[in-house]
Amino acid sequence: MIELPPRLPLAEALPRIGGRICLWTSPSVRAWAELHLPWSAQDAPTHDADWLVVAGGGRMIDQAKALKLAHPDLHLAVAPSLWGSGAEASPVVVLDDAGVKNIHIDAASMPELIIDVPEFAASVPADRARLACGDAWSHALEGWLSPLASDTLRTDLGQVIRAMSGLPLAPDARWFQLSALACAGQAKSSVGLIHGIAHELEAPLQAADQHGPWHHARLCSLYLLPVMRYNASRSEKLTIFAEQFGVDLAPVWQRLAELHDHAAYRATLPALQEHWRKVLRNPCSRTNSALVNAQALDFLLAFEAT
Repeated sequence: MIELPPRLPLAEALPRIGGRICLWTSPSVRAWAELHLPWSAQDAPTHDADWLVVAGGGRMIDQAKALKLAHPDLHLAVAPSLWGSGAEASPVVVLDDAGVKNIHIDAASMPELIIDVPEFAASVPADRARLACGDAWSHALEGWLSPLASDTLRTDLGQVIRAMSGLPLAPDARWFQLSALACAGQAKSSVGLIHGIAHELEAPLQAADQHGPWHHARLCSLYLLPVMRYNASRSEKLTIFAEQFGVDLAPVWQRLAELHDHAAYRATLPALQEHWRKVLRNPCSRTNSALVNAQALDFLLAFEAT
């Protein structure tokens, strides 16, 4: 079973948080925090507190997790305002350093508490929600197919994939728990080429500033379908695991097709070709479920959504 930090509704979480509190929120949920939380929000996180409480997205949560690593006495509670990254449930800390993704894995970074705020889902714009769903799908599928995954993990992620197949790519509070399970699951194995590409292309595409904005969730959403088609063309693992772990691939392919924007995908291909050597060297690409080589680049350059 995939283990997560305790996830509690606000009324049950508040009594567990005491002492000196640093509250850090994103602008999108600041009004909610002022209405429902008994602390004043600060503009930046600080370790000079007993508890750091973060209400925001995955990037903020990862920054808070890094602060917790640097200050082990700091307790951390998080209220995710968006699903997808699953940062609240993973020992992986991803930090941006001048466009380079620095990745640390340490269980000590994990929050002690997840505050469940289902009403956050209603405030997520539809386009952003859709891409967040793509981020969750990339975690679930690449973790499930990873050569480092155990059969027990594949059983658990298979359940997550079946549940995700029944959800629309739209605002829905059920995505919070499912994306957390997907991220925590892939942290036990690895990811693959989708993440290798997203990590290497985000900075150069942002710098080019064409057809943007470019960010991790959008790139994962664009490359899910072509990379999974490549994997299926080069390996029988997808079909074998689907049969073994009871996953119906038809709704999976349907969701991946819904996430794919072919015009935007084509706009990324010059950058993919230019930075392919970096993609090949990325640790995520090396744990892809099918071998990644020059044939993979040829496949992705020629891919047509049908």
